[in-house]
Amino acid sequence: MTKKVLFITPYPQDTAGSQRFRFEQYIPFLEAKGVQVDRQSFIDDKTWAVLYLPGHGLQKILGIVKGFVRRKWMLLKASRYDFIFIHREAAPLGPPVFEWVLARVLEKKVIYDFDDAIWKENTTDTNGLIAKLKWASKVATICRWSHRVSAGNEFLSSYARQYSDRVVVNPTTLDTGRRHVPAPQKSTDRPVIGWTGTHSTLKYLELIAPVINSLRQEIAFDFVVIADQKPVSEIEDFIFLPWNDQTEIQDLNRIDIGVMPLEVDEWAKGKCGFKALQFMSLEKAVLVTPVGVNAEIVTHGISGYHCETLADWEMYLRDLLLNESIRRDMGVQGRKTVVEQFSVASNTANFLSLFDV
Repeated sequence: MTKKVLFITPYPQDTAGSQRFRFEQYIPFLEAKGVQVDRQSFIDDKTWAVLYLPGHGLQKILGIVKGFVRRKWMLLKASRYDFIFIHREAAPLGPPVFEWVLARVLEKKVIYDFDDAIWKENTTDTNGLIAKLKWASKVATICRWSHRVSAGNEFLSSYARQYSDRVVVNPTTLDTGRRHVPAPQKSTDRPVIGWTGTHSTLKYLELIAPVINSLRQEIAFDFVVIADQKPVSEIEDFIFLPWNDQTEIQDLNRIDIGVMPLEVDEWAKGKCGFKALQFMSLEKAVLVTPVGVNAEIVTHGISGYHCETLADWEMYLRDLLLNESIRRDMGVQGRKTVVEQFSVASNTANFLSLFDV
């Protein structure tokens, strides 16, 4: 009998990085095994288009209401599925009512997936009101109810194991065979430092702004920011490239040195190192704050550098800016790490095991 899986996601298909790189790229492998896959997002395409724009309050409210209505209709059809895969949560607000119905009432096999420390509040200027309406404690409850828990790294898995003995470390991965492919190495007298992320992580850029501005006084280089929103930053004369799925790899390949500064806190410990992995997959030397999985992904002095202080950031950035051969050697080692440990090819069997296929 054909297995059927329903993916319950926060956002529409091919829009959010966490969805694309945690499970959407594996769906063709499930279908190749004869599994029938359906999807339902909470936010529809029209709401997604304005979700992070200022204003549009009525449209956003209506979009959330429609999301709850879709989830209610989903419950009426849930009995036809062998597995229900829930990424992060079934609904962004309130207690885990939908998860309770699916797991406890309908007794469906729920696979619960998360890639951040979402049991912690992470309030920003743009999500303050919504953060207050979230139900952070539901993460532990959903872990208890789930058939399996898919966690993005060991820190997240350790949390989940407090509530379930069916936890699988399922890292965020990249398609190093077709998408994340490095461009031919270029030789340049003006190297490029780069950062990529979303509006919610732009605050981390400011952690290294003094270092970037200071180095500019002695070395000629460019600083590129790839994001969904132009930052208001203390970094002088940066080049902003609006994130675009069609040009993302081309834009990332303009960079010679990738940076991933973070604050050292519980939220950062839950991150899956995606920015670092992207740079490494494209043979870029990386510098990271060695918090959480970053300390494991990047081998200090081999594929990049760990930077714990501003003095570290300045010393190691200067080293890479002035030594093209070191940058290239580190890039080669970084890609090797990604291909062997954080690629779709290396993780496909692990992902499919969630569904017993």
